[in-house]
Amino acid sequence: MLPLAGRHIVITRPAGQATHLADALVALGASPVLFPVLTIRPVDDVQPLLDMAIRLESFDLAVFVSPNAVDHALVPILSRRPWPMGLRVATVGKSSEAALAKHGITNVIAPRDRFDSEALLELPELQQVAGWNVVVFRGDGGRELLGETLQARGARVEYVSCYRRGKPEQSPAPLLKLWNDGRLDAVTITSSEGLRNLYDMLGKLGQTWLRNTPLFVPHARIAEQAAALGMKRIIPTGPGDDGLVAGLLEHCETLGTS
Repeated sequence: MLPLAGRHIVITRPAGQATHLADALVALGASPVLFPVLTIRPVDDVQPLLDMAIRLESFDLAVFVSPNAVDHALVPILSRRPWPMGLRVATVGKSSEAALAKHGITNVIAPRDRFDSEALLELPELQQVAGWNVVVFRGDGGRELLGETLQARGARVEYVSCYRRGKPEQSPAPLLKLWNDGRLDAVTITSSEGLRNLYDMLGKLGQTWLRNTPLFVPHARIAEQAAALGMKRIIPTGPGDDGLVAGLLEHCETLGTS
């Protein structure tokens, strides 16, 4: 018997970004339920990104906040010019490092243990940045902590939005049916914005079921958002897909021995 046999586990990653986690769950016997709660689209106006491509030599550091930022920024940039040899790159997680490596960018400044802006800002390489020019590639909007902290340390920071996030137009009916049948075992969520979207998409009935369903979250900030929404079974995990899978396995093992 595989450790997650018969478990229906919701994956809420954007469409096209759930394959790795879904495959890992299938290998453990689970039935992944794909329910994207974020859409990722290119920006309407790509000109600021192309203008930045021309100016890259004037920067000391480029920060990519996510794998989406890596791909949506580097595909148009690298189609027009090579990455400047002297421009250092920083990012916040292993998935973003892997995305950068696919584009030929290695030797990246990134945290090793925690994977968020706070952890990146704690690194020795980013303590003495007075006089630096920094460009941050990100989605539309987003947190300001990274840029504000670097500015407080004396850096000049510019933002470039290279993708847009949105809420999918998707019926919650498949999830509601699984809940009604007593066959929805867990939900994984990987961003605070995605959690808010999921909550809105489910409606009153789905929200009631969600509050009592094990919710696996890889970051304390998401756990705080979940608590604010009234979730009763919040289970923190390690970062990334590996952390989510490990958390699910530990939870199910605990259920099996209780």
